[in-house]
Amino acid sequence: MMKVVLKVELYDDKIKKKAMKRVSGISGVESVFVDMKDQKMTVIGSVDSVKVAVKLKKLCQVDILSVGPAKEEKKEEPKKEEKKPEAKKDPKEEYAEALKVFEAYFNQTRQQPYPYYYYRTVEENPTGCVIC
Repeated sequence: MMKVVLKVELYDDKIKKKAMKRVSGISGVESVFVDMKDQKMTVIGSVDSVKVAVKLKKLCQVDILSVGPAKEEKKEEPKKEEKKPEAKKDPKEEYAEALKVFEAYFNQTRQQPYPYYYYRTVEENPTGCVIC
């Protein structure tokens, strides 16, 4: 279970409904919360944060604030095994890494624009008529 917190620019209830509908349509989403006051959206489930951001990018401005495990109920574990404390990363570094991944994914999915014109010669179209 992952918890993804996004900063979204939702200025209307209509846009909020559309955003929630798009995000809830992604497979693996357990729950979606929107805070209109802080303009934050929280998505909980087994989803890719980049996929959620790309879906919302078509609708509004999106920034990934944090990605991490969702808090689950604590289960009593035997005290025999002691876990070593892991070095925590700086939130700014985590944000920078998530942003790099998002930009790389977005640049791969971007389509190249079509040319504005198409030039055909007489050799390509033998049925064409040429007036000299």
